[in-house]
Amino acid sequence: MATPHNQAQMGEIAKTVLMPGDPLRAQFIAETFLENPVQFNSVRNMFGYTGTYKGKKVSVMGSGMGIPSISLYAYELYKFYGVENIIRIGSCGAYTEDMQVFDTILATGAYSESTYAKCMIGDTEMIQKPSEELNERLREAAEKLNIKVHEGLIWSSDVFYYDESVLGNALETAMKYNLLAAEMESFGLFATAKALGKKAACILTVSDNIVSHVETTAEERRTCLTNMIKIALESTEAE
Repeated sequence: MATPHNQAQMGEIAKTVLMPGDPLRAQFIAETFLENPVQFNSVRNMFGYTGTYKGKKVSVMGSGMGIPSISLYAYELYKFYGVENIIRIGSCGAYTEDMQVFDTILATGAYSESTYAKCMIGDTEMIQKPSEELNERLREAAEKLNIKVHEGLIWSSDVFYYDESVLGNALETAMKYNLLAAEMESFGLFATAKALGKKAACILTVSDNIVSHVETTAEERRTCLTNMIKIALESTEAE
């Protein structure tokens, strides 16, 4: 059954979905890493594909930017398509100088000032947690692939462009909670998974360093952040 935002039919989407923010990154992943990918969604150009990786059925779909966008798509995948696991794979800005671009981060929790969880399920926790089961599978995959992974809390911010007058407050918040990096989606994904009794995780690649101001290009963010993709794919299990 199609939803307002997804034209797929039941059975066309795997139990595990990799979810980058950029739909073009979803297309890149499908065409580069999956065997026999078939597109299941193009509504609003939010591309989704299902194929196999080492014989295991897996899907990949864009989420858009921000907590409301990923939460909408994740809710429909969990609620109407039988999806059990969503692994967000995205870019982030690092908050520590020793974090280099292209480093990989596994989120152990997502801090946010967002009211999404409160509005959705009355949850006032400012840190939403991923599935420890999925995180352990991601750790094992990273070890198998010999890819170093940093672990810690991340910040799911509602703001991308901070006014200079409050930027210092943002950095102070990052230090207070020992946040490794900033992105804009995982808090909503984790809260949605909790609400529906599903599993979610997030693995990120550092695309820029907020402290040192080193950054990657848009093309590099689309095609060069491959370690997190390999880890996520390697962590998937057969249905």
